[in-house]
Amino acid sequence: MATTPAPAARTDRPASQLLWRLLALLYDLFPALALWMLVGTLFTVAYTLSGHAERENIPAFSALQWLLWLCCWIVTGVYATLSWRRGGQTLGMRPWRLQVVNPDGSAPTRRQLWLRYAVGTLSVLLGGLGLWWALIDRHRLAWHDRASGTQIRRLPKR
Repeated sequence: MATTPAPAARTDRPASQLLWRLLALLYDLFPALALWMLVGTLFTVAYTLSGHAERENIPAFSALQWLLWLCCWIVTGVYATLSWRRGGQTLGMRPWRLQVVNPDGSAPTRRQLWLRYAVGTLSVLLGGLGLWWALIDRHRLAWHDRASGTQIRRLPKR
């Protein structure tokens, strides 16, 4: 008597894109570092021109250093949100064919993108917990996907 194989269990869960997201983050670290170096240079020049010795550093945990970090965060946010707004992809997302979209496929609003960036920052500061969440989420969404109402989709090969 021949037995027929049992049909594979059908799942509504999309494939996990965690690896692709992490690779895109790694790629995006390089343009972010370049932007941070530019901002840091501007702060250092301004600090030196304001009468401090050439070899004197901005004091740790001073208001000026916190302002420097805030400016780096804002400049990185401008890079990310403008990139997402102009095609849904940052430089790091392009090689992996990832795109930020609304669930209906339309482009997200600026508010959604800044919310996505802010929650994504929090997620990374917490050791990537919001990204790892995508492994157990029913729809494979990370915290910043859920909070902003956006999602990552993988584009087909050209």
